[in-house]
Amino acid sequence: MKREPVAGVQPEIFRWARKTVGLSVADVAQMLKRPPEEIEAWESGEDAPTYSQLEKLAYQIYKRPLAVFFLPSPPEEVMPQREFRTLPDADLQTLSRDTYLHIRRAHAYQIALKELFDSRNPVDRCIWQSLTLSPSKSVTEQASSIRDFLGITLEDQVAWKSDEVALKKWRQSIEDSGVFVFKSAFKQEDISGFCLMDEHLPVVYLNNSTSKTRQIFSLLHELAHLLIGMNGLSKFDTRYIDRLPQAEKKIEQFCNAIAAEVLIPGADFLQQVELFPAAIEHASEEQFSSLAARYGVSREAVLRRFLDQGRVSKAFYEDKAKFWTAQKTKSGGGSWYLNQGAYLSDRFAKEVVGRHYRHQITLEQAADFLGVKPKLFAGLEQRILQGAGS
Repeated sequence: MKREPVAGVQPEIFRWARKTVGLSVADVAQMLKRPPEEIEAWESGEDAPTYSQLEKLAYQIYKRPLAVFFLPSPPEEVMPQREFRTLPDADLQTLSRDTYLHIRRAHAYQIALKELFDSRNPVDRCIWQSLTLSPSKSVTEQASSIRDFLGITLEDQVAWKSDEVALKKWRQSIEDSGVFVFKSAFKQEDISGFCLMDEHLPVVYLNNSTSKTRQIFSLLHELAHLLIGMNGLSKFDTRYIDRLPQAEKKIEQFCNAIAAEVLIPGADFLQQVELFPAAIEHASEEQFSSLAARYGVSREAVLRRFLDQGRVSKAFYEDKAKFWTAQKTKSGGGSWYLNQGAYLSDRFAKEVVGRHYRHQITLEQAADFLGVKPKLFAGLEQRILQGAGS
């Protein structure tokens, strides 16, 4: 009977399912509208939920197949606390359920990539096999090597007419180097992105809720992580770096420095700022905006270069960055198909559609790979064939 407690679920499965989405007992109790003591009883084995409660737990709260709850023990799954060393422990403890689900989805994409490409990268020349970064070597020289590999000159970059074009170009060049770039809108807006290392099929996953310029910086930051062979999870507000242990702090500072030098080459930057006042605090908004537009980056990224050169104080940088962040407005939602097409790695999405066309995978399999319902596949397929957005 649906109103009777479900038998056969191991208590540790309940605890595992809750912890792998970063929820507390109190969180689950609130979502189920049940007393916390009842959830604790399920997790201790003293009681069990009804079938309808178990369905809600599985499908709505923990986002797991119902069958998982009848396994003899929890499946092996790496937790973010063990997987990402580039956030302080306190920040890792505050990751939202939505962020946990994005990390899980990125792992699912990586599994799908291995199945689609038989665990081999479809690109002949992969960037991480040719370039290995080191914090002990010159940032300028290593950033220049990345630019050369990606085939993006400063002249190309300056000619791009919008942040949207710039993001599309950087993303495409990185995908052409063997890295698969996915995006999604995070509810936890202070997370800028993360990456998952793999010997053959590494993934970068960006927060689409941030500005295009922020996504560009995050993309290069996460690429730097991949090129030192380490998973990374970063936040929009860089003050978290100061709370890291010394080794991890050095890595995050290095990845930021690489991203900044790739996007804003130091030699060109020095030439461009000759017309700025000696006291950068007196520079106009127009001067910051014009320089940011030249490189397709945010005003904050430009100001960060001045901070790194010791030309502004950290207090001024933080106050100005906070002021600019408060000015940003969110754009409308737009077309669902357009957004979903932009979220998916272009190479991954086209491989799924191509295999479906060649009758190598079913409609249901193709839809599952892309994370949509079968009835939505046709509309998304058209968008993918037209070319994904930024």
